[in-house]
Formats: sequence, C-alpha cells, structure tokens
Amino acid sequence: MSVSIIGREIKTILERVDLESLRDSRVLITGATGFIGSMLIRALLSSQKDIKVIAMARSREKACQVFGEDIERIDLVLGDITEPIPSCAAADYIIHTASVTASKYMVTNPVETIEAAVKGTANVLDFARDCHAKSVVYLSSMEVYGVTSPEQNPVTEEKLGYIDLYNPRSCYSEGKRLCENMCCAYTKEFNVPVKVARLANTFGPGVSKNDNRLFMQLAKSVIKGSDIVLHTRGESTSNFCYINDCIAGIFTILLFGKDGEAYNVCNDAETRKVREIADMVAAEVADGGIEVVYDIPKGNLFGYAADTSLRLSSEKLRSLGWEAEVGMAEAYMRLIDYITEQR
Repeated sequence: MSVSIIGREIKTILERVDLESLRDSRVLITGATGFIGSMLIRALLSSQKDIKVIAMARSREKACQVFGEDIERIDLVLGDITEPIPSCAAADYIIHTASVTASKYMVTNPVETIEAAVKGTANVLDFARDCHAKSVVYLSSMEVYGVTSPEQNPVTEEKLGYIDLYNPRSCYSEGKRLCENMCCAYTKEFNVPVKVARLANTFGPGVSKNDNRLFMQLAKSVIKGSDIVLHTRGESTSNFCYINDCIAGIFTILLFGKDGEAYNVCNDAETRKVREIADMVAAEVADGGIEVVYDIPKGNLFGYAADTSLRLSSEKLRSLGWEAEVGMAEAYMRLIDYITEQR
C-alpha cells in the first residue's frame, strides 16, 4: 500500500466523516479486495475507533497483496458471495460492495452477472437479518436509471428511465434494479435496516492497475504521452465521483441514511459527456501534449452501455451533510500520481 498517496487520501476521508458511532463494533465488507471495498477497509483500520473489520473475499493471496501487513488486523472470511455467508462473520454493520464491474464480462457472461448480483445480495440480506445488523448499505449504480430524457434532468432518485430487457448487457443494470427492490422488500417485511448507494463513475488512488475502465485508459494515455482513443462518439453523459467523496458518501449513508431508500453519490458540478472528459484530460491534465482520436468499431465489441443523457442530482445525500469536494481535473492528477508511484 502506498503510504504517501493512499495514506493521504485516507487521512482526508477520516477528517470528513466522524466514525465514532462505529467504535467497538464489527463491520463486514463484502468484495473486500475490490476498489471500493479495500478503501472502506483502509479507512476503518485507520480510524482508531477499535473497529473489528471483517473482510469477505474469494482469494487469500489477493487479500494479502491488497492489504499487506494490515491483513493481520482483519478477520478474513474466504468465500464466494453467491454462497451463504458463514456465521463467524456476524456484524453490527454491513457494506455490500461485491459486484461484477467489467463491461466486457457482462456481455459475455450475462447469466453469471445476474447470478452474482441476485444471489449475492439475497445472501447478504439474509445474513443481516439473522445477525440483527444495525445498518446495511448496498452499493448500486447509476446504471439503474437506464436511458433518460434531457427533460428529466436533474435526475433524482425516483426518476428511473428505460432499460432494454432484450439487450444482454442489461443484465447488470436490471440486476442492480432487482437487488434494490430486494433491499426495499427486506426492509418492509423483515425490518432489515438497509440503504442503497447509487454510485456514479468512481475513480482515484487505490484502483487496481489492471482496471481497464475509461478513467484508467485516459490516465494511462497521459502517462504514456499517447493519444486518447475513443471507441464511441463519446456522446454519453458521465456522472463522476472522486474516491474520497464516494467513501465519505457511503459512510454518511450507513450512519445517517433512511432505511429502505436510495441515495445518489455523485459530483453534480462535474457531469460531462465522455468526449468532453477526454478533451479536458488531453488539454488540462496532459497540458495539450496529446490529442483525442476516434476508432469506432461496428457492433458493441467493448460492452459499453447505451448512451445516456442523465445528470444525477446529489441533493438527497447533501441533505445528510455530505458534499463533493474534489473536481475531475484534480482527480485525474491524483490518480496519475498514484499510478506513477506504483510503477
């Protein structure tokens, strides 16, 4: 783990969110070795609140790689989220981050994508019910909104759009919708105190160097000094959130959110079309040293979601006292510093 970059980011998160309510409690994080899960765990370990962190992951080897010496401070539970969670993981608080994130996998493995979402979330909710968890957060996605019209902007939590049920790529967005409905159902029928965090595109230090999403491709283009290549027209509107803002938002929802409700986690001021983001990175982050070029193949070879025009509103989350603090250009600068440091 990078002390200079990651340590700085974690310190900033803890200055923003008071985790005193979690003192002496047990917190379970699923998807522990993923980007969001690992950053949540690092924040909990650094909080000095005597929090027992329970990390659920599929690989001990990867967990050791991600957490290094800190693995000794974690209760590691090995298992696949599609299997029942063992009782030894009993927790006061649960954040369910485990999810498929690679678009290409969603296209080639839609059945497995749906299965991971639905079975995994059902297991988490059953577990939360059995151990009488005090609060649960399910990580959803802005993709639940589907295709919205400009007239719906700004998009608040109740404004769902159209999703094509006969597009295999919809396995992800429809899976998230169903899981959100399951959260609502468990709250209504079994009083499970679950809230939903609908994340915008989130990036920053801590992301895997093997991540191949757009933000990593843009950052690596700057580092290499190579032109940015877009495989679409870049017309889709991208809603963004820096990792620090995201983690602070998730903790805010865990501690102050209303049971059975959803909250957008995004930076309203940094909503741009993909091509606008690429142009900004080339001009501002790379100081004009690279250009944006287009190489658009026939068919959806890369598994991209349909173009959207939605502009998410974070007003509901801001009503809980949260604010987005890091802009997109600064986010790319910090991400590039992190990637460079890891080389």
